[in-house]
Amino acid sequence: MARADRDRSQRPLALVWRRFVLRRLSVVALGALVLIAVLAAAADVVAPYPPGEQHLDDILVGPSGDYLLGTDTLGRDTLSRVLHGGRVSLFVGVSVAVLASVLGTLVGLVAGYRGGRVDAVLMRITDTLLALPGFMVVILLARILGGSVVDVVLVLSALGWMPLARIIRARALALREHDFVRAARAMGAGMSRIMFRHLLPNLVGEITVAVSLAVAGAILAESVLSFLGLGVSQVHAATWGNMLGGNEGFMTTAPWLVWVPGLAIVVTVLSVNYVGDGLRDAFDVKTDVGGAAHGNRHDRAEPQAPAAHEGHASR
Repeated sequence: MARADRDRSQRPLALVWRRFVLRRLSVVALGALVLIAVLAAAADVVAPYPPGEQHLDDILVGPSGDYLLGTDTLGRDTLSRVLHGGRVSLFVGVSVAVLASVLGTLVGLVAGYRGGRVDAVLMRITDTLLALPGFMVVILLARILGGSVVDVVLVLSALGWMPLARIIRARALALREHDFVRAARAMGAGMSRIMFRHLLPNLVGEITVAVSLAVAGAILAESVLSFLGLGVSQVHAATWGNMLGGNEGFMTTAPWLVWVPGLAIVVTVLSVNYVGDGLRDAFDVKTDVGGAAHGNRHDRAEPQAPAAHEGHASR
């Protein structure tokens, strides 16, 4: 039993989690992020009012017992709109990160493993898209497609996969020369099996970190677009970005209209970034978190575990 527990603790994901929890700031950020996600998901239950309900007798009322975070220019409860807006903003961030990461991973894997002309063509397309003025292209596409949540997700995903594709391609180029890939090829494994069964498990660290950081970038991008009136329209749904848009003139007379959604964006993005930093260090086998923090000899041996994972992939 003790040996089984010890073997379980040596699993790569268990080692990653042990390194991650030693980053106290990342753990606090993860807790804050989970709390924000739970509140947004339970907005229908937690929010005191429907997000679009107007109280025309209580326009621009400051924080009070009836309206904890005040009301806006149409008498809508700010707390309710922030909670429901968080649901949309987080959905956009996660959806964009997942779609862009899937596309970037596929392009990088194919380019890195195949090499040759396939690599050259895919990387030239990637380089061309990276050379475009991204923000201007996003504004143009958002103006053409419209202001729904799906439109914003598609626009941001279409221009967010290139950096990860280059990272995955570089790692795939290195991994394809390893012995476990050569052994799989010698045993008759096809290209798709080698890429998804042998290479992909060794890229989990890079993909996980990229996804976490892409969430923050997507939330910021959606907020900027919505603030400019080019993102999610208020007709479709409330988001933190479109709550800021048009309310900058109330910075002195009704500051809660700016500070509340603004702080929601800042806290969420910072939390995601700190979680991403913690994951990056946790997946980095060169980072000796345990030894530096506690001088534990067992933790200093942890960076050797991914090599065993790589060997496991070859079998």
